[in-house]
Amino acid sequence: MSAAAQPKVIGIDELFELADANSKSIKVHNLAVAEAVQAVKVSKNDRLPSIEASLSFSYIGDGWMSDRDFSNGMKAEMPHFGNNFAFKATQAVYTGGAISTGIEMSELQKQVADAELDNDKQNIRFMLVGHYLDLYQLNNQRKVYQKNIEQTKLLIEEIESAFEHGTALKSDITRYELQLKNLELGLTNVLNRIKILNRELVTTIGLDTNVEIIPDTTLFAMGLDKKSELHWQEERMNTPVLKLANLGVELSERQQDMVRAERRPTIGLMASNNFDGPILIEVPPINKNFNYWFVGVNVTYKFDSLFKNNKKLKQAKLATLKARENQLLVDEKLSNGVNAAYINLDEAYTRLDSKEKSVQLAHENYDVVHSRYINGLSLVTDMLDASNIQLSSELELANAQVGILYQYFLLKKTVGTL
Repeated sequence: MSAAAQPKVIGIDELFELADANSKSIKVHNLAVAEAVQAVKVSKNDRLPSIEASLSFSYIGDGWMSDRDFSNGMKAEMPHFGNNFAFKATQAVYTGGAISTGIEMSELQKQVADAELDNDKQNIRFMLVGHYLDLYQLNNQRKVYQKNIEQTKLLIEEIESAFEHGTALKSDITRYELQLKNLELGLTNVLNRIKILNRELVTTIGLDTNVEIIPDTTLFAMGLDKKSELHWQEERMNTPVLKLANLGVELSERQQDMVRAERRPTIGLMASNNFDGPILIEVPPINKNFNYWFVGVNVTYKFDSLFKNNKKLKQAKLATLKARENQLLVDEKLSNGVNAAYINLDEAYTRLDSKEKSVQLAHENYDVVHSRYINGLSLVTDMLDASNIQLSSELELANAQVGILYQYFLLKKTVGTL
């Protein structure tokens, strides 16, 4: 990292908190949840009465009268000032379930928004965990390369000393100098990848690009709770993906109810008051105001729904069948995913044991070959092979250590508890 970098140790929990606060994707989903909450309030407004009032003033022109054959036309004097005030209130009493179903659908949409937010958090967290573990793995690789570079430099000094005493060849020095250059190139590659990953992480969680994230090593020292596969399979029932599939079924069923509601009559109470003037229905017109009011019950039935809604209801039923099949498919994929992640986690533990033994044997082999080479009992190619085996085994061990945590977090992400 550059000299201007500001090292900062960040744990997984803090990483998640920063992502929740600063991720643009999560902000969009939070707004979607707020919008869905408001939509529920709007749908509940349909239960409230509807109240209307209107006021108008007008200029009325003179009329004209004639016989039916348009003969004997004559002008009809009219009062020229007109006014109207109307007040109307209606209250829905029965809508066939349309209002209650609409409210239920709005509430389900709010639950969908919540589940999509949770799912987005899980995806972002898993992406961050992947980068975080890659960063830890690369830091381990950096240490391995630095250790091997120091070891190679010491070996070159030993070979140069042996060359001065005539017990080593110049080509031995050349080969290890080439080995040193390869190690330095490998270290440069690792450092560049650290820079790239670090920038992706800090920009996602809203930190300054000069911050150098240092993974919290206590995370990798913690003991993972080895729960049974049955436990993980039970936890998958609460995963956001399955919740979305379940909500899809419920929304489809509510859509059927909405279609059925269209086939039922609507009943409402109504009250109205009108204050008009002049009275134009009389001939000649009466230049007076006239006020009248009424209350009553309004019943509406759409007869065309008897033959129009059958196709809509069939379409809604097919949508529900599709949603149920999708629910089964999602559950099946989740179950298979949990099984695969659990098996891979168990395999990761076995791989770690194998790599730890490989590193032990590689170190022992290097020490033996190094001793034999110093005593002139082995060739420089044997030393190169021993060095390469040691480097490879140490890098594989670093990968295996991170691999366990990756599989564990993958399992938690699969069941939606990351």
